[in-house]
Amino acid sequence: MKKALVAAAIVAIGAGGYWAMQQAPKSVDNQVLAYVPADTPLFSAQFEPFPIKDYIDALPEAQKQYPVEMKNLLSEEDDPRAQFFFRVLERYFDASQDGQQLIDTFGLPEKITSYFYTLGVLPVIKLDVANPEQFWAVLDKAEADSGMTHEPKQLGAVKYRAYRLTDEGESERVDLVFAIDKGMLTLTLETSFLEPQLLENALGIKPVQESLAKAGTVDDIVKKHGFSKDGISYINHQEIVKAITTLDGNQMARQLTKIFKLMHDDPFVELRSQACHNELSGIAANWPRTVIGYTDFEVKNKQAKIGFSTVIESNNQVILGALSQMRGFIPAHTQTIDTGVFSMALGLDVNQFVPSVSKIWDDLLTPSYQCEPLAQLQSEMEGQSPAMLGMFTGMANGVKGVSISLLDYALEQDTQQISLKDLDAIATLTADDPATLFNMVKPFAPELANVNLPSDGSTVDLGAALQLPPSLGVRAQMALKGQHLTIYTGDKSQAIADKLADEQPSANGLLSMTADYAKLFTPAMNLMAMSGEPIPEELEALKDYRTQLKVGMDINAKGIVIDSLVQTRND
Repeated sequence: MKKALVAAAIVAIGAGGYWAMQQAPKSVDNQVLAYVPADTPLFSAQFEPFPIKDYIDALPEAQKQYPVEMKNLLSEEDDPRAQFFFRVLERYFDASQDGQQLIDTFGLPEKITSYFYTLGVLPVIKLDVANPEQFWAVLDKAEADSGMTHEPKQLGAVKYRAYRLTDEGESERVDLVFAIDKGMLTLTLETSFLEPQLLENALGIKPVQESLAKAGTVDDIVKKHGFSKDGISYINHQEIVKAITTLDGNQMARQLTKIFKLMHDDPFVELRSQACHNELSGIAANWPRTVIGYTDFEVKNKQAKIGFSTVIESNNQVILGALSQMRGFIPAHTQTIDTGVFSMALGLDVNQFVPSVSKIWDDLLTPSYQCEPLAQLQSEMEGQSPAMLGMFTGMANGVKGVSISLLDYALEQDTQQISLKDLDAIATLTADDPATLFNMVKPFAPELANVNLPSDGSTVDLGAALQLPPSLGVRAQMALKGQHLTIYTGDKSQAIADKLADEQPSANGLLSMTADYAKLFTPAMNLMAMSGEPIPEELEALKDYRTQLKVGMDINAKGIVIDSLVQTRND
């Protein structure tokens, strides 16, 4: 039985990976939603057909490579089941070198809708298929190469393939199911120990009684967060809490009860007390869901730009207020995806940091929990005091944020040593009175003892103070630009420093990061090529990794917000 559960878990984890990595309606009144239970803990859907062919063509070659570790792991496994999955994955990565080849190999349309959700613990994946024969041919080839076989079955009018995942002779059975009906592929699990009607629900034969369509959850998320209707994903924290704190609070809870009974072991038994149920449910009510939706979407001419926002929803106004209170200043140049090689900015109002953390700390200690795991956590927290942080933040009084940006760099090889040929970078510190902070630091840094910071914004050469060798080719300069202390080298960075003088500090975020992978890896790759040294296969692919990334974190009235933007090109 345990082997059956392990096999089911492996497929569930694989489905979870699909949900997490899925890159991508005219109306959310969608027929599939009638078969999705309202209490599903995980849901992800691409309602508007996603241009899979064009998207694959827009990906850099490095993102199409078969992960070496996975390839080695699966190729060494002689179990027919593992070999079957290995062959299918191998076919996928081989075909994904070209968008047309991928859709031809797997029988996909050029644009697809797709869904991932769970019927309790059982994962369900659905996506459009244009030519079923081509998809079945992929599985037939994987069977022939691995020795894995399927059993053809039929439920109602729907024919499907069942691949046994459990060992022969096991008392319980877990099958991996593939079905194609009405132009849609369904991938799910069928077991001997859970509700028989689950397969009917998964295959779209029988709608569920309390469905996502009736609940209006998707519409609620779109309206609440202003997301595009193209695609929505979410994790329902409240349903997960029900599943682990009750025996029958929802579909997942009832299924876990059956599974743990068969295993003769309940890992959540400590959480099934009434106190734990009430207290964890209260926490989940304050943090009900994590939702994800599109904020930007464009795929054309071998280029893709996809923006999405992740919101950890919160009804806890004390914690949200405290987090908002500590927000600091994020400079404009760190929020532009194509400014340079890499940037990171931390927006933090140091004066508000300890008071804010103290408010959060006090809220987490109130009320006094009776649930044993929560009580233990509170007991450990009571032995600590955030007020101690004041000892470390006192020296940074008035700080609103810090940032560092690498705009450009070049490497060269002199004899046997690799050195910097050129560097363009800037670091900033924003504060109420940055000059005073600099003077406070000087006694602790003897090399800065004779460095005076002009108040008129003129530059100071730090080369002598930092003892930078002339051969390094880096001219470090420092200047006070309004409320921003800047240290920089290079023309691009100097231009950014000059513009900072006009930026008035405001509480505009917590964190921002950008990266241009091509600019980051290309100088090192070029140097290796010129040296004549062979470039490792895993690094060779990074040479043309033309992907830009931007991530930002902030707080709003609805929760903790993480905004992401990814741009790729392969032209």
